[in-house]
Amino acid sequence: MRGAKTARMADNRRPMRITIKSAEDIEKMRVAGRLAAEVLQVVAPHVKPGVSTAELDRICHDHIVNVQKAIPANVGYKGFPATICSSVNNVICHGIPSEAKVLKDGDIINIDVTVIKDGFHGDTSRMYYAGTPSVKAKRLVDVTREAMFRGIRAVRPGATLGDIGHAIQKYVESERFSVVREYCGHGIGRVYHEDPQVLHYGQPGTGVVLQEGMTFTIEPMVNEGARHTRLMPDGWTVVTKDRSLSAQWEHMLAVTADGVEILTRIPGDDNDL
Repeated sequence: MRGAKTARMADNRRPMRITIKSAEDIEKMRVAGRLAAEVLQVVAPHVKPGVSTAELDRICHDHIVNVQKAIPANVGYKGFPATICSSVNNVICHGIPSEAKVLKDGDIINIDVTVIKDGFHGDTSRMYYAGTPSVKAKRLVDVTREAMFRGIRAVRPGATLGDIGHAIQKYVESERFSVVREYCGHGIGRVYHEDPQVLHYGQPGTGVVLQEGMTFTIEPMVNEGARHTRLMPDGWTVVTKDRSLSAQWEHMLAVTADGVEILTRIPGDDNDL
């Protein structure tokens, strides 16, 4: 695989090297996280039928560079050609913005953005509707969002990565959807993708034990149909093998002394625990 941007491809064969962040590091990540979340708010009114995903990319790029005076982390990352990943309908992740991809009424789209400010990354994504979604599409989006928060609620010192994955998987499968397994969340800080890998399925009590100062993303990808994936010839775009719809939500987090802090939440937004 040529690249895995937001949801890194899982690889359990490597030894892990987890970087614990200082209070100063996490403060810088709060700033970067707020900027990334702000981009998703700025682009929201523009997500509607008739707009191309390339236009959405330009809006995000211009805001990051000209307003935030920050760096769009995705541009050129392992060869990725755009500021955002725009994943529409059956695209699971890493969709490349295009003039040819024009949103239609009823489409669902994930926009994933990462900014760099003062050397630290802020990484987040969310789902949008172009026009009016189907009942099934809306339920998929809602379940995926709740699955992310169920994973977040499992985060605290002494818990394990398996606790997070189990919370997500149990809920998603109870709603008769499936969790993508080939791609995962990731540690983040000065480095875009670092350890630990955060799987969105698993067994409670297994895996790395969480401790204060760890920072990572939780970003479940949930399919309407089967969990299986297919990588397109562009080397980036990942789609559902059965062409069913897929949804994804993502927050960047820090493990605190007594729980978890969402670093990509904007005050007044609806992204609450």
